[in-house]
Amino acid sequence: MRGLSTWRAREAKAGLLLVAPGLLLLSIFLALPVLASLVLSLTDFDLYAVGDPSAARVVGLRNYARLLHDPVFWKALGNTFFFVLVGGPLTVSLSLGAALLLNHKLVRFAGLFRTIYFAPVVTTLVAVAAVWKYLYHPRFGLLNAALGLVGIPAVDWLGDPHWAMPAIVLMAAWKNFGANMIIFVAGLKAIPESLHEAARIDGAGAVQRFRLITVPLLAPTFLFVGLTTTIGYFQLFAEPYVMSGGDGGPMNATLSVALFMYKQGFRWWSIGSAAAIAFVLFAVILGATLLQRRLQRGSEA
Repeated sequence: MRGLSTWRAREAKAGLLLVAPGLLLLSIFLALPVLASLVLSLTDFDLYAVGDPSAARVVGLRNYARLLHDPVFWKALGNTFFFVLVGGPLTVSLSLGAALLLNHKLVRFAGLFRTIYFAPVVTTLVAVAAVWKYLYHPRFGLLNAALGLVGIPAVDWLGDPHWAMPAIVLMAAWKNFGANMIIFVAGLKAIPESLHEAARIDGAGAVQRFRLITVPLLAPTFLFVGLTTTIGYFQLFAEPYVMSGGDGGPMNATLSVALFMYKQGFRWWSIGSAAAIAFVLFAVILGATLLQRRLQRGSEA
């Protein structure tokens, strides 16, 4: 027994030595920046403090309290929730629909279509934004031209505060649905075909097979796709930054929390306030993730 304990102790020591470099790198490049950001959020660190850190003063929770009374922050938070609550389900639905089509037996050249649908994911957002700006152009855009064919007047998609965020949602859903589609296709491939055959023999229709076989067996895939999409969409930044010229306009209609944080930190050099916004966004994402996991487990019970 003593020899076995000695061997296990040596094995544990060897394991710690192997993971030590990784833990050290994580501490340096992950834990320390997070801790530094938390400290910054409790100070009034600004442009003057960049040159002389001793100029920064500890203000406690004042940055967080100021956010609660800032209408622009609440506007940005509302825009972010709109993007998550509308864009998330839309993206997941498009992904699932495309995956079901590509997984059908009658579809030919499935690999080619998977590549086409996945292409927007790996395309540079700046190039995508240039194309979509043309599509959204109020006078020469193809979208307004299509609406005009059915008698609907032209819409200033990116200039009207009521339509700017829906336009961003539509572009983001088109760009991102391909990544989730690949995950759904993998999940559908893992479902045994014998289950569908047995249900078909028992008289189950396509809708019943989808509801009683496909959806329950795709539950882990739904959870993964839902969580990653929600977390990613809460960090909305690039789309409104590129489409609005970095201002989040018109009238802050496309201003997200991440873009608001960027403007506070790198346009107005209020680093302390930007750090506080980052931790508020982290708390929102953490709460939404825990709620989504709880709802998912409740639906599976």
